[in-house]
Amino acid sequence: VWKYRGGALNLEGRTAVMGILNLTPDSFSDGGNYSTVQKAVERAVQIEKEGAALLDIGGQSIRPGYTPVSAEEEWQRLEPVLKALKGRVSLPISIDTYYPQVAEKALEMGATIINDVSNSRENGMAGLCARHGAGLVMMHNDAGHNTPQQVNAYFKEALKMAGQAGLPADYVCLDPGIGFDKDRQEDVRLIASLPLVMEGLPDVALLVGASRKRVVGAFCGNPPFSQRLPGTLAVHTAAQLGGAHILRVHDVAPAVQAAAVTDAIRQEWQHG
Repeated sequence: VWKYRGGALNLEGRTAVMGILNLTPDSFSDGGNYSTVQKAVERAVQIEKEGAALLDIGGQSIRPGYTPVSAEEEWQRLEPVLKALKGRVSLPISIDTYYPQVAEKALEMGATIINDVSNSRENGMAGLCARHGAGLVMMHNDAGHNTPQQVNAYFKEALKMAGQAGLPADYVCLDPGIGFDKDRQEDVRLIASLPLVMEGLPDVALLVGASRKRVVGAFCGNPPFSQRLPGTLAVHTAAQLGGAHILRVHDVAPAVQAAAVTDAIRQEWQHG
């Protein structure tokens, strides 16, 4: 069970899909698609109808070579959408940000989870989530330290520091950071080694997000981002069989279907 403010996600035997909603003009795959409030709300409603368990909203592109925007500009993108979503979706809302000031404002407006890709264990995000009773995704993003053992060590330290900040382990979700300061072989090795990545850790939620990323394109001829669904499903299915509890995706309906079938197969393996 992964807890967040106002609820908990039961991950026993069921893989959850986190639907991506990018409010950015420059995201690597869908930049500009949902840059108006109306389009963003319509997409959020669609994500819920397609069966997602979580909605992850981002106001800043974190693609390779991105140009960071300020916390103020990021919040200007997020605030009107969060206001417009009130009463429109019932999904737990995650905010994809590494700015604590943006995270706090979003939590005050009803968000229940913070998805922090900064790799910082000292930016105060864990304490902020502890004060608000919010869930926190802590992602590995540490260039040159990408072996399964090194990611495992990072996870152990992250959980320790979250606990010291008052955030219990069952409010934390771990993410190996596929595509973040890693080459494609390192990405594949982590996907293939998730049991080793999680070895010795308490029973906490594990999120994997490889949707349309370079690791997909690298092994199938680098098709356009919009044509990487089959490869994405392959990577995410492997991650699911390796122990991932949550899959962060652009294409929600196909991911929900694939995850449900994979869950059924995995249950047979476990009970066989």
